[in-house]
Parts: sequence; C-alpha cells; structure tokens
Amino acid sequence: MPTSLAERLSAMRRHRFVGRESEKALFEAALTATELPFYVLHVYGPGGVGKTTLVKEFASLCEQSHITAIYLDARNIDPSPNGFVDALRLAMGLPVQASPIEALGEPPVRRVILIDTYETLTPLDNWLREIFLPQLSENVLTVLAGRNPPAPGWRADPGWQMLIRTVPLRNLSPEESRAYLTRRDVPVDRHAVTLEFTHGHPLALSLVADTFAQRGDMQFEPQSAPDVIKMLVEQFVQKVPGPAHRAALEACALVRILTEALLAQTLNVLDAHELFNWLRGLSFIESGPFGLFPHDVAREALVADLRWRNPEWYAELHKRARAYYGVRLQQTRGHEQQGILIDYIFLHRDNPVVRPFFVQLQSQRQEGFSVVTDVMRENDQPALVEMVAHHEGEESARLAACWFSQQRHENTLVFRDADGKPAGFVMMVSLHQASPKDVEADPAAHAAWRYLQHHRPLRSGEGATLFRFWMAGDTYQAVSPIQSLIFVNMVRHYLTTPGLAYTFLPCANPDFWVPVFNYVDLTRIPEADYEMGGRHYGVYGHDWRVTPPLTWLAILAERETASTTADTAMAKPSVSLVALSQEEFTQAVRDVLRDMTRPAALRRSPLVRSRLVMEQTGASSGEHERAEALHALLKKAVESLQSSPRDNKLYRALYHTYIQPAATQEQAAEILDLPFSTFRRHLQSGVARVTELLWQKELGEGERG
Repeated sequence: MPTSLAERLSAMRRHRFVGRESEKALFEAALTATELPFYVLHVYGPGGVGKTTLVKEFASLCEQSHITAIYLDARNIDPSPNGFVDALRLAMGLPVQASPIEALGEPPVRRVILIDTYETLTPLDNWLREIFLPQLSENVLTVLAGRNPPAPGWRADPGWQMLIRTVPLRNLSPEESRAYLTRRDVPVDRHAVTLEFTHGHPLALSLVADTFAQRGDMQFEPQSAPDVIKMLVEQFVQKVPGPAHRAALEACALVRILTEALLAQTLNVLDAHELFNWLRGLSFIESGPFGLFPHDVAREALVADLRWRNPEWYAELHKRARAYYGVRLQQTRGHEQQGILIDYIFLHRDNPVVRPFFVQLQSQRQEGFSVVTDVMRENDQPALVEMVAHHEGEESARLAACWFSQQRHENTLVFRDADGKPAGFVMMVSLHQASPKDVEADPAAHAAWRYLQHHRPLRSGEGATLFRFWMAGDTYQAVSPIQSLIFVNMVRHYLTTPGLAYTFLPCANPDFWVPVFNYVDLTRIPEADYEMGGRHYGVYGHDWRVTPPLTWLAILAERETASTTADTAMAKPSVSLVALSQEEFTQAVRDVLRDMTRPAALRRSPLVRSRLVMEQTGASSGEHERAEALHALLKKAVESLQSSPRDNKLYRALYHTYIQPAATQEQAAEILDLPFSTFRRHLQSGVARVTELLWQKELGEGERG
C-alpha cells in the first residue's frame, strides 16, 4: 500500500498507463544490460501522442530497478550550453560549483537522463551530440523525447548510427484504447463510438474520459470534423464545474506558464488556490518547476475557441496578464526578468501582422534549425567584417571594423550555427557614448545624431541606440530565421535598456518593411537616411519617451486582441506626450508641489502629459484621471522619504508644507520646533530629493534592465 502522496501518485499513474509494451521492453532491456546496447533513446511523435506519459513511465521503471533517473523538461531550459548544464545541475541537486558530468560518472553505476519536450532544445542539438553527450560515462543512458525525428547529424555520423535507437510513437491500438477507457470508467457502450472518433489518439482519449468524469450522464456523439482535439476541448470547456473553473482553464491556455499568483490576477480573486489545484488535476494540464501549462494541442484549441466564442473576455484576460507581467518586469532583474519577458512576448504569438515574419523561424526550428544567440568574441570580428563586406561593400566593412574596436563586445549579438560559427549578427551602437569623431566618420551615425540634435534632443541620463548593422550571413536583411531572431533581440533591448530614449533602424530595402514597421510603431525618418557604397539606406525610428515600452506593448496588445480588421489600425495615443528637459521637469515638480491641494491647477501642469503619468493612466485617459495620477505619484514620492532616517526630516518639512500644509512656512517650522533657516534647508533638500526620484521614473530607470 502507498505510504506517501508521492507513492500514491505513482501508483495512480501506473494504474492508468496502458500499452507501449514494446517501448517499455526496449527500455527495460537497456536498463538491465551489463553493457548498454545504445546510449541515446530518441522517442518522437506528434503532439498529444503520449511522449511525456511514456517518459514518466520510464522514470517509474528506473525507480523500480533502483536506478537514478534525472528528469528535465526542456521547456524550462534556456537553450544555451550554460543554461542546459545549470538545469541538469539543479535537477541533480548539486552545488553551483559542481560538475554534473563528473557527478554522473562517480560512482560508475547505471544512471538515466530523461529529456522531455526535446524539440525546444533544437538550437542545442549539435552541441549535445558533439560535445556534451560524448563526455558522459558509458553507464549513462539518455532519453530524448520530442515531436521531431533525430536531426540529420545523428544519422550521418557513423559513430552515433550504432549508439542511438530511434522509436516513433504512434496512437494506441484499439485494444489498448479500450483498456484505457475501462480504467477511466468510461461506459463500455460508449467505447466503440469513442474509438471511432479518436482513432486511439492518447490526448483525445484522455479528454473524452475527462468529459465523462465531469458529466457521467453525457451522451457523447462524435461529429465529422477535421480537428478532433479542438472539438473535444470545446465540449469539455462548456462542461466544467462552473464559470470560475472555465475562466481558470482559459487563463491557463492563454499564458505560457500559470502560477497561482498569476491565476489570481487574471481572475481578479484574492485566493486562487482551489482553482489552481483543480487545474493541476486535469489530465491535459502538466506541472513544471515554474507552474502549470496545458498540452500544446489543448492550448491551441482552448484559445481558438475562446477568441471565437467570447473575444471580449479573451481581450480582458490578455489585459490582466499583461498588467501582471508589467509589474513583474519592474520587480525583477537578470535571468528572472528575461523569463518574465519571454512570458510577456508569448502573449503576442498570434499577432496577425507580425506573425508571418516569424513563421519561417518556427518552421526551421522544427526541421532542425540550430542557432544559439551569443555576445561577440574577439575572434568573431574577421568573419563579421567579411559578412558586412559581402553584403554592403568595403566602405561599410571598414566602418564596422572601427565600431567593433570602439564599442563594447556586449553591444554586438552574434547568432551562431551548429558549428559555432557566426550565421548573422546585430550591432547596437550607443550613440550617446560614442565619440564625436566616430559619429562624424560614419554617415549613418552622423545622420541619426544630427536628427536627434535638431528634432529629439536627449536629456541628461538618456541614451539612443543605432542598430548599425543587422544581417544574416546568407540572406542579409531578407525575411529569415536569423532576421526573426534579430528582431526578437531588438525588442528585448527596448524593454531592458535603462534610460533608452530613441532607437534607429536602418534598412537597405525600407519600403519592404513598411507594413510590419508601421504596425509596431516604427516611424520612417527620411532626415536620418544616408548613402553608403552607392546604396541608399532608409531609416526607421521610435521615441521611447513619447511611447514608452510598456505603453508600446499595450498598443500592440490592442491590435492582438482586436476582433475585426477595422479595429486593428495602429492605435495612437489620444493625448500627445511631452519630453521635458531636466530643467523644465524640475520647475514643473516645484510648481505642482505648491498646487497639491488645488486639483484644477494640477490639470494645467505639463507633467500630466509626461511619461511619468501617461504610463500610469494610459494614452486615452482623461484630464481628471491624469491629474489624480500625478497627485498620487507626488504623494508616494514624498512618503517614500519616511523609510530613511536621514530623509525623514525632509519628509516632515514637505508634509507640513504641501501634504497637510500649515498656514505659513513659519508656522510649519514652529510645528516642527525648528529654526526657520533649518526648516527652509530641509524643505529645499526634500524638494530636490523628490524631484530626483520622479526624474528617475521619467527616464525609466529601474523599470527596464
């Protein structure tokens, strides 16, 4: 009898597991062999065919044989060598400084590494095959489970041909399907019609069983339709215990990874524990180290059904998830922030205008496309310079070499192929940090800087980026997987660069990009165009002070969630933002502090149209709403001084002057029992401190990066 919840869970999984006898026999034979007959077992099949279930059965077989099994879900692994090794180290419970490879070899006993959802590690496939796996002990068996068959590199390598075993996973047989339905208590008189409808597809069988469990009196009658899974999920969604459960399921399908906190935010409830646990118990909802996620097929069907059935609720869920990620982006840094950014971008996966430019990347990855994003290394420069010379000529190549020597290596991202060689790159020139001599020597940088000086001058603490060179080695700036990766990393730069005020993107064929760049609010700037090597380059730009990153994402989201073509015209702020200089901003803060008790005066302040306020209220907010937001921001900034013993005296001076003002400043000094000169000094220092805090927010410092 099970003595723990873990044992009970394992027993229930074994009870519901049916079929796959040949796959289990193959795996068990390898486990018990004196010498492994193969070192990699590659299981592949379409979505919902039961790969994860089989991998977990393999883990159970290891447990029964007292063999250590290490399970990795590739969806939670950064597809880089360091990311993979870190994930393996964590799964093995090793300290940070320990080597997983050494630990797997000592002592020399049989161990198994189970890598699920392997298709998401396609960029690492060559590295795993050529570098990582050959370092493992001969006692380690690695199982790869994914949607795709092994890449050609496995089949072409004479060594691996003898050391890998490939197993395609198919639907369950009729006998296995009936056994499964029986174990799930589906009425016997409904087996035939269910098998005719599902053809033994494991996920479809599971969904039918779940539907019967929800409604025991259901008379399931299949209908002729091409999308079996979609129909099953649509029926299941309509028969959940209640509206809250259905909303929880829809929220889970919308986001990449669902946590209890995110579920509470999207459903606007204080406690989502019960709903979260209900989701966890559904057969097509999987649990990972960071939260819950539905099977891919179920996700697509649920989202498609929701958008068709209730587009307004879809848009509202989308908005609430964005709000959650927006806050988390400001609260996190480093790798955690990158994960939140990935979650945020995931919401836009069905963007109707942008999606075609990324379809090729997705399809190429499924076919074995293997590219890793990396920073530039010293030995990359000759190849990158040659790439520029090939596509843009010697003059551009000479300038690229100069910029490589002047800018930090981190300013250039290199996209490496399976052999580690540069397959493309993007160089991000920090114009505000470049010397006047370097800017003057480059027509592109000179034109961009001249435009800034004349039209969009930078304020203290602000920066501007010129994406000076961006290209794939074989296709240059045409639509390609590399081009898509470049654009994705540009977005990351927008969202994570502190103080970013303006970006410039030059194009060799600017007219081609008009539809997608208009959609993503990049403005054509003819004044920044330039000539190089006899070719004209058109330039697009964006002022991040006018439309800050989070506002920009909200605009794209409005298009993403629009229900009609007419609704998808690019939304523009109904109130134009102002980019005040630091001096203008300082004076405006002083003025509004004096007007804290006069709402009408606050509405006249230029700060109500600043980035500081507009990011709080949205571009379509009314005058009264913006004035209230400005008042709240000022009060919060003043109150923040209480947390510091050194600044608390400044807070008291501000409080009795602006928040709950005394009749005169002399009376305020008397209330605080201070000489008037000391009070005035505290007040001036307090105003300066509040202005500094608000200026940092205006520039976006601490919100990106």
